[in-house]
Amino acid sequence: MSSRTSATGLLAAVAVLALAACGGSGTADEAAAEPGAAGTAAGHVVTHARGETTVPDQPVRVVVLEPVQLDTAVALGVVPVGAAVLNEAAGVPAYLGDEAAGIETVGTVQEPNVQKIAALAPDLIIGTESRHSALYDQLSDVAPTVFMASQADPWQDNVRFTAEALGDPDAADEVLGAYEDRCAEIGEEAGTAGMTAQLIRPRDGILTLYGPTSFAGSTLECVGLTTPERDWEDSISVDLSPELVLEAQADLVLVTTTDVTDESTVPESVRANADVLGDVRLVDQSTWITGVGPLGGQAVLDDIERLLSASS
Repeated sequence: MSSRTSATGLLAAVAVLALAACGGSGTADEAAAEPGAAGTAAGHVVTHARGETTVPDQPVRVVVLEPVQLDTAVALGVVPVGAAVLNEAAGVPAYLGDEAAGIETVGTVQEPNVQKIAALAPDLIIGTESRHSALYDQLSDVAPTVFMASQADPWQDNVRFTAEALGDPDAADEVLGAYEDRCAEIGEEAGTAGMTAQLIRPRDGILTLYGPTSFAGSTLECVGLTTPERDWEDSISVDLSPELVLEAQADLVLVTTTDVTDESTVPESVRANADVLGDVRLVDQSTWITGVGPLGGQAVLDDIERLLSASS
């Protein structure tokens, strides 16, 4: 994949796979007619946070309860019929493209709605033990249900788990390999060796710094940028009060916002210290923070490539 490949391009690349796999837009009758689909004996065993569960080899009516599961399913061409989202008013993230526009929302990631899920007649439900443990028995009564352990696990591991649940583990290696190849190309073209970068998310009067094991931080590291060393307290992020903003100093300082064209969304503490902090740039929160997965990764790489080109 060239360094100009975008999330849109990756979606186009899997469009044929989506048709061949009979994605979540198919009807229940179509599903029953397909070899390996719901209603047949074909299935595979998935080992997950609640044990082992046999799921369809080619699920066609999938419901997902995490952003990384939604992103991964769309990237692999299995468009879910339903998804829990971070904000029901906002709905399914726009960066996932037209393929995902018709996905039904089934409550929030924090509070999925079991009745809405059941109404979609899914043949597979994918959730998360750390968030949805109390719902497991109810969901299992609706359809075969598998839970990854935590949304905080390395995101690549959760991509592989989702691909395994969908019956296509090799596809995870393909999309992650494309992501890693593009990282290497961007890093080589931009000469990132020795450069530092820090992502800041302003919220509730504090500054949240994201570390190298977070989704966005790991993508910065993937292109050869280094997150400044600090005690990450066994977490993907740490919170700073505004008066400690200089602890976020780096060659490239990225500040998340819901509107990258609005410079007023840069916190005052950052603006007042911009000359010392480094090259301060705004980035889209919908991809850098919540766009976890192969498609979100490609969208973040789009931004990194653009930012590094502009600063060179």
